[in-house]
Amino acid sequence: MPLRRMEGTIDVLTAARLRIKNVFANGCKIYLSFSSGKDSLCMSSITYDLIMAGEIDPKQLIVVFIDEEGLYNSMVEAALTWRKKFLSVGAQFLWFCLPFKQVSVLDHLSVTESWITWEPGKEDVWMRQPPPFAVMHSPYLEYPGQMNYQTFCRIAFADGIQMVGLRTSESLTRLYAVSQMDSTKIGACFYPIYDWKDTDIWLYIKDRQLPFPEIYMRLYEAGVKKNHLRLCCFFGDMSTQGLRWVAETDHKLWERIERREPNAYLVLLYWDSEMFRRSSEKRRELEADEAPKDYQALLEDVLFTNTASYNVPVDTLNQLKHWRTLYKKTYGIAKNHHYKRMYEAILYGDPKNRVLRIMWNVIFLDYKASFDETEQKGGVVNG
Repeated sequence: MPLRRMEGTIDVLTAARLRIKNVFANGCKIYLSFSSGKDSLCMSSITYDLIMAGEIDPKQLIVVFIDEEGLYNSMVEAALTWRKKFLSVGAQFLWFCLPFKQVSVLDHLSVTESWITWEPGKEDVWMRQPPPFAVMHSPYLEYPGQMNYQTFCRIAFADGIQMVGLRTSESLTRLYAVSQMDSTKIGACFYPIYDWKDTDIWLYIKDRQLPFPEIYMRLYEAGVKKNHLRLCCFFGDMSTQGLRWVAETDHKLWERIERREPNAYLVLLYWDSEMFRRSSEKRRELEADEAPKDYQALLEDVLFTNTASYNVPVDTLNQLKHWRTLYKKTYGIAKNHHYKRMYEAILYGDPKNRVLRIMWNVIFLDYKASFDETEQKGGVVNG
């Protein structure tokens, strides 16, 4: 279903306030997803200000912090600060340190794509100790690694509405998720700042002098671009490319990461290679003298001819039938750069099918753009 963008008549901050007030007006429980990241900080700040102004009821609010174990110290400090703030106005704050299954794309050598946060029996290699008030057990989680935290939240918070600081400017997948949003249903997810851009986030933080995790500044000083400043699970399929910055910005945390995940060193060695789906300037320089690769042929080899000879991560291997369908349905219109992205996603791992979903859109949108351009010139489109 195509998405239609429309210009609003109010600014994004006013819109966010109205959305939050409207969702609280339902009278149900509101579960605010807090992560210590810049987006959730802004969403939390708006919500807190509305509580202080008496415009929403704090008794409806339950703030949820999913502690993913591998966090920068300044992220933990931010969570502690906001826990104190929300508790002081009568809201609840649940700090979960549960053994969730997490995506990991670092275990290429052992061909697995998951690890378990706060895994029982591995306390000696935990990256840090949980706070004394943390929720360590839940009736919804029968055994370690039974589910990821997204599934847990969907089940555990089905009696209310989840308020998440997701923004559509960061990916096509997120844009699609918001387009399917129905915040009137109990158990739904609600995205009050979905239309904010990076500039809106940082302007809000600047104008209100809102404290934020100090690691953002260390990453920026180390060379991370402003639009790439994200704090997320280090082993995830979309975040390992930034794991290399940990070794430069926080040596103690890097030591704990290596103890917890022995294959973390792979990122430092190969972050700018096809192993981690990078397209950096350094990689282009290293590959400048190489003959151009026929990525369509390589993709056919991994999908159809010699799958067993490739070290495809197991979770992605189980999804190859969907990749084969994508290849067949786009045959004749996909280009070499599309095949490159597909090939590298399979080798690197795409456990949540993010790249797979995106490529359906990208290939057909690129083809349409090529068709429109050729038609305007009076030519004929191949394929």
